[in-house]
Amino acid sequence: MTLESRLAARAAGAAVALWAAIGLLAIGPATAQQPADGAKKELVARVLKLQQSGLEQLGRALAEAPAQQMVAQARAALQRAPADKRDAVARELDAEVRKYLDETVPLVRDRAVALAPSTVGPLLEQRFTEDELRQIIAILESPVNAKFQQLAPEMQRALGERLVGETRPLVEPKAQALRRAITSRIEAAVPKGN
Repeated sequence: MTLESRLAARAAGAAVALWAAIGLLAIGPATAQQPADGAKKELVARVLKLQQSGLEQLGRALAEAPAQQMVAQARAALQRAPADKRDAVARELDAEVRKYLDETVPLVRDRAVALAPSTVGPLLEQRFTEDELRQIIAILESPVNAKFQQLAPEMQRALGERLVGETRPLVEPKAQALRRAITSRIEAAVPKGN
């Protein structure tokens, strides 16, 4: 699996986790409630702890997104490089991307977890009763949910492989046309020798 496909798979996983978290926040009454008491705050903290991996995935995806874009652009640009230099430059780029990811992912991932109590926590406190929070915790802690979550990467991989396989013939010509259009516009706008 290439670095680009690993980044895409991680981004897809984080997107699923993010949408699941957003779905949780969208459920429940939208009316403001009284400030949360200690018991409710503890329940919210427990929900956040149970959702820590999703928060970490979101942070990872946000940190990886710029690298993913740059890798895609670099791969396209490398196609114009002489064949004898392509592999060496690709390896160097992969090393640079790995270095970026090694330095950046932990920072953003950890910050996502640290910010959750002050951003997601108040939403949970406002939109869920103590009983609803207990129900969420029961769902999150259930063995069936754990089994489902363990299967998520395999489900995403299976869907992703099939989706790419079935849409590649449709998407590649469009992507190539877009690349040609962008390249021709850039070449027309940039004087030769710059």
